[in-house]
Amino acid sequence: MTGSTYQFDFKDLNISSSMIESVLGYKEGEDRELVTNLIEEILTDTHKVSIIKAEYRVYTDVRFDNETKSITINNVKFQIKKIVFGQIKKSDSVALFLCTAGAEIGQRSREAMRDRDLLKGYIYDVIGSEIVEAAADLMQADLERNMLKIGKKITNRYSPGYCGWDVAEQHNLFELLPENFCNVKLTSSALMDPVKSVSGIIGIGKNVNFNPYTCRMCNMKDCVYRRVRD
Repeated sequence: MTGSTYQFDFKDLNISSSMIESVLGYKEGEDRELVTNLIEEILTDTHKVSIIKAEYRVYTDVRFDNETKSITINNVKFQIKKIVFGQIKKSDSVALFLCTAGAEIGQRSREAMRDRDLLKGYIYDVIGSEIVEAAADLMQADLERNMLKIGKKITNRYSPGYCGWDVAEQHNLFELLPENFCNVKLTSSALMDPVKSVSGIIGIGKNVNFNPYTCRMCNMKDCVYRRVRD
């Protein structure tokens, strides 16, 4: 089994105040000086407190079942459903990954919410989500470079809870990862702790393709991938 471990500095992610403003729904030309100042203050604080980590492990013992739209990895079965199955079924190996922004940013968001500073709490929450997705992008780009060296390609990344894949299958995924992988734990209800974390699967092989997210095939309206890419 091969894999890589990363710890990113906040500046590696290229997250700007204008990016956060766009996620918040502000449009070019709108008066947003106050919120811009608040975002920049929170970004400065986030730079100091975030512990941004990512890891992946590559598994070669994989079997696909076209009838049930499932994949078995090291004898652990995942009911990944039609959309994800269609994207990774030509893989000859897969990477399981985990990325996190660390615990502190989620704690700061909750503290601001408890103090009834809802905007500040929400901005911390949004920045936490952007951090973990940016870290996953960097991890995925490095995986792609590593696979190209041996003549293979990768698919996009897919996570439990999206595209019809049951979030409860986080338990199966964590069963295959080393204990305390990336300093992330899983609760009994399949939520990750720290909450600003993301896990999932990436297909690897000579015959796979990196396709945009198939949002038109999915009815999940609040998906982070739909929001960023639509």
